[in-house]
Amino acid sequence: MVQKYQSPVRVYKYPFELVMAAYEKRFPTCPLIPVFLGSEILGEWRSADGAVHTVERSCRLRVDAPRLLRKIAGVEHVVFVQRNVLNWRERTLLIDAHNETFASRVTVKENCRYTVHPENEDWTCFEQSASLDVRSFFGFESTLEKIAMKQYTANVKRGKEVIEHYLSELISQGTSHIPRWTPAPVREEDACSRVVHQCPSSMVTDGPSDAPGPDPEMATADGDKLDADYIERCLGHLTPMQESCLVQLRHWLQETHKGKIPKDEHILRFLRARDFHLDKARDMLCQSLSWRKQHQVDLLLQTWQPPAPLQEFYAGGWHYQDIDGRPLYILRLGQMDTKGLMKAVGEEALLQHVLSVNEEGQKRCEGNTKEFGRPISSWTCLLDLEGLNMRHLWRPGVKALLRMIEVVEDNYPETLGRLLIVRAPRVFPVLWTLVSPFINENTRRKFLIYSGSNYQGPGGLVDYLDKDVIPDFLGGESVCNVPEGGLVPKSLYLTEEEQEQADQLRQWSETYHAASVFRGTPHEVAMEIPEGESVITWDFDILRGDVVFSLYHVKQAPKLGPQEPGVRASGQLIDKSWVLGTDYSRVEAPLICWEGQSVQGSHVTQWPGIYLLQWQIHSPAESVACSLPGVEDVLTALHSPGPKCKLLYYCEVLASEDFRGSMSSLESCTSRFSQLSATTSSSSSGQSHSGSVVSR
Repeated sequence: MVQKYQSPVRVYKYPFELVMAAYEKRFPTCPLIPVFLGSEILGEWRSADGAVHTVERSCRLRVDAPRLLRKIAGVEHVVFVQRNVLNWRERTLLIDAHNETFASRVTVKENCRYTVHPENEDWTCFEQSASLDVRSFFGFESTLEKIAMKQYTANVKRGKEVIEHYLSELISQGTSHIPRWTPAPVREEDACSRVVHQCPSSMVTDGPSDAPGPDPEMATADGDKLDADYIERCLGHLTPMQESCLVQLRHWLQETHKGKIPKDEHILRFLRARDFHLDKARDMLCQSLSWRKQHQVDLLLQTWQPPAPLQEFYAGGWHYQDIDGRPLYILRLGQMDTKGLMKAVGEEALLQHVLSVNEEGQKRCEGNTKEFGRPISSWTCLLDLEGLNMRHLWRPGVKALLRMIEVVEDNYPETLGRLLIVRAPRVFPVLWTLVSPFINENTRRKFLIYSGSNYQGPGGLVDYLDKDVIPDFLGGESVCNVPEGGLVPKSLYLTEEEQEQADQLRQWSETYHAASVFRGTPHEVAMEIPEGESVITWDFDILRGDVVFSLYHVKQAPKLGPQEPGVRASGQLIDKSWVLGTDYSRVEAPLICWEGQSVQGSHVTQWPGIYLLQWQIHSPAESVACSLPGVEDVLTALHSPGPKCKLLYYCEVLASEDFRGSMSSLESCTSRFSQLSATTSSSSSGQSHSGSVVSR
């Protein structure tokens, strides 16, 4: 694979003639560039009027590679041929270089240009491009690529420092101005070229040349080029290879993209998201640009008007900035009725609102960059989880959250600078275990959690927010105008017809399994737990009738009928001969659930084995102490004209390893903000939240 490098435009704030004098001081040797061992002139040629000066040199470079590789290659230095064409009339210097050593195995090309700044004739611009093609190298092709590109980029910025050093030296010696070239009268007898050294045929400028010329794929567009100073000032510090990736991707978009070219900050985010892997970043960016066009995202801030329930009950909003100048967004998720909002406005409206927040965030970053005079490309989110409980595990809500995470990760990468999580309750590890696998690792590292209560002490919010920015609901002095959330009234819910039009009912029903419960015939679901401290989660809606929900651990696997692969065993599974307390035990207290209720819950298991979730018909006159039906119950169920209870349910097992890692993160951050750990360590499951809640 051909490796390429393309620099941004680097500007010397000195006239072209003075920069050329500094450039010539690099030859024949340059102590400031240790790898440059020396050079000798192979040929030199001047035009009749002296305007064009062409020099071809042989340059020796030290091989900075492991001793074993140098021994295998049999060389301590490599030879490059450099061809310089200096045009005093046009005030340009074009440099082409290629390797002579190992030319049959490796091809290295470099093209450089010194030109006059288009907006200031007393400044000089420099551009540089290179390519490396390793066809074969004793089985060390990949190693050579890495070493060569690392060494090359390490010397890119060093080259500018060397020129600036010699410029300072010239000025200190009294040379601060060199007159521009002017044509001298040419006598007829001197009209021929003056040859200083024997010139090879390739030096004749009017004829074809065998020396490698500029690579057309690596040349940048003449207009709208990236300036290195602009990158440093507006985008932040980048390594030479990172600058090269930005220049190449931007140029590719200018050449191929039909439509609005994204801003440089936007392009840079996609490069960072893919660790500056050019092809991967280009694919990701192209898919995002197509998505933006399809959904008209560029017009979102002008066209989006949040529905009234969102304006009143969506507990999120912008609030000044953090200590680094990043815009600060506050989200009081624990106070937000996500289920009520979804039933009131629908999933698509919630997604549009989240997208508008991200669009506004990018706009605010641009404003803060101008206001503070330094690059600000991401924002901070303060996530308050007080009030978070099992109702937030409502499955359609969790699925909607995962979808929003996916859309934001794909289209707004590297926009979140930091996520500060405060007041995380014991149910948080369950929710975090559910969503964390869908969050990019780079993003996950930006999540910081504080589970203590002294938010304004050392290690707390004061490390990230100025005291006068900390919101009042966290004990700060700043009045926060973010809506407080609260339960969405059912009167604001969409009608069934409106939900059907949005295809919401079908999507929600696909999440759940349907079950019918007859009197005397409970419905039971078997969950196999491979190890203790796994988490069983459940979410069910009672459509008809009243039920009693229980959770059991059985000592032996129930006898199951034929099952399809991957389908969880369900039906009536507890054997009639089993004795409660001997063959199986209840691990969650019975919960009476009424018709129309929605219930979410979880249980941290103590032992591996089989667990049974059970729903049976509730009768006020009956005791729930025994789960086994009597003979009369069975006969009644057989002669019953139809089911007495209907429900929709969803259940899932969270792996012990993932949950313990989340618990460890929560327990290790009571005195300061800590990164959410992806590693596993033991924790006490007895401290975690188990049980069920009714969420309406």
